[in-house]
Amino acid sequence: MVRNGEGNREAAGDESRRSWPGDSMIGHGTENRDASVADRVAQDAAHAHAYEPEGIKLSAEDKAALDARAGRGLVRAVIAQGVMALLATVIAGAVAGSAAAWSALAGAGAYFLPNSLFALRLLLNAHQPGRANPFTFFLGEAFKLGMTVLLLGLTVYLGRGHIVWPALLIGLLCVLKGHVLLLMTGKLS
Repeated sequence: MVRNGEGNREAAGDESRRSWPGDSMIGHGTENRDASVADRVAQDAAHAHAYEPEGIKLSAEDKAALDARAGRGLVRAVIAQGVMALLATVIAGAVAGSAAAWSALAGAGAYFLPNSLFALRLLLNAHQPGRANPFTFFLGEAFKLGMTVLLLGLTVYLGRGHIVWPALLIGLLCVLKGHVLLLMTGKLS
């Protein structure tokens, strides 16, 4: 005779072992679907790789032409910034006097000098093979920004009560936006 607790356990055990209709499809459907998705992803990757362009190979003449074009663009940008600095200085002097002209020149020079040195460094490195490096570029940018802040601080310290702040800021902004002159003349490349 079967005790009541054991019979229930056996019945429960039988139910857990019993297969239900469609049980064979539960795991297999998702596995097949996952496999088909993985196959499609692999096929798409292989297809994309097959049509991936190879690296561009430049001749020595092409590299020299690109270097020359980049150098011309860099020189144009520095010249445009210099023209904008002079323009801001002359206008500030005409409108508000010599103190404003000196302030505008100091503001423009605080950015123009470090930027010109950075451009010179870029030009010199462009003609030396293997010297182009993103780290040196960002290091140069950090130097340029640090020198700008230092020169502005030095201007404020030395100029104390003689600075015409609107002229200083306009001189700085004119040099910062020197590329606008290139846009207006169509020389921006």
